[in-house]
Amino acid sequence: MSVVYARRALRRATASSKVNVMFAFVETAAAAPRDSGAYALLVALGAALPVEAGPRRATLSPGLYVYCGSANGPGGLAARLARHMRRDKPRRWHVDQLTNAGAPLGAWVFPGGCECAINVTLKALPVPVEGFGSSDCRRCRAHLRLWPAGATPPEDWARPAALLNRFE
Repeated sequence: MSVVYARRALRRATASSKVNVMFAFVETAAAAPRDSGAYALLVALGAALPVEAGPRRATLSPGLYVYCGSANGPGGLAARLARHMRRDKPRRWHVDQLTNAGAPLGAWVFPGGCECAINVTLKALPVPVEGFGSSDCRRCRAHLRLWPAGATPPEDWARPAALLNRFE
């Protein structure tokens, strides 16, 4: 079980509060904290996948994707990531389409963090489907990003090089 810790900070994307949040990259849900917070889930998709996001329909191409989400319920980040990393679960959220078909590789976890702040940090990455994962968000176009070949995490994020290099 590999955990890459990064002693960096991410600022919340709200004008009213500037909160520094410590984060790490975890490859398993068991390695994630039970705190509430946000995460950026890295998923490898091996084949094209038709998806729906409300009335929108699209086909995701094979490749790497990052889904920005939050975990504020019981069990926090560990529980939410355990669900995402489990196979054959009932579809509850848009991202379940991706995680049932693809391979979750791990996640950057941000205890106390904000999913929209993570999404803003990844704004240079393309949005493959408008509205995907953000039906309850008025600020973000989508909470799913395509991770193009050769892309690197933001400078102050832990870089799970072995994982990313495998899929480039």
